[in-house]
Amino acid sequence: MDALSSIVKIASSGMRVQGARLRVVSENVANSATTATDPGKEPYRRKVISFGEMTDEATGAALVEVSDITRDMGEFSLRFDPAHPAADENGYVKLPNVNPLIEMSNMREASRSYEANLTMLENAKQMRSELIDLIE
Repeated sequence: MDALSSIVKIASSGMRVQGARLRVVSENVANSATTATDPGKEPYRRKVISFGEMTDEATGAALVEVSDITRDMGEFSLRFDPAHPAADENGYVKLPNVNPLIEMSNMREASRSYEANLTMLENAKQMRSELIDLIE
């Protein structure tokens, strides 16, 4: 396989994992106010995505992949709201351990990484086109 094909595979794997990262971030943001439905139950736990490296057999290129999606076991915040159906006996409601500011930072970073990989993909396609023009 040629180097340009390796570039395409590497950039594509980067776009794929950053897309998965954006999905996880969007789930976290969507559930940032989701409390437990029953007293004694836990509210939504933030998801965290981890990446790993894999080697493409055909090209020998190091690609990135989603290695794991886990739950953040950090502490929940508490809000005093005795009228809430999920309030405990002291009137406190457990809120998800999602910090919207962190999620927005993760979203921006994933979006920029996706764009960088897309630029690499476009550059590889342009280089391939220019190579074909030179050969003809």
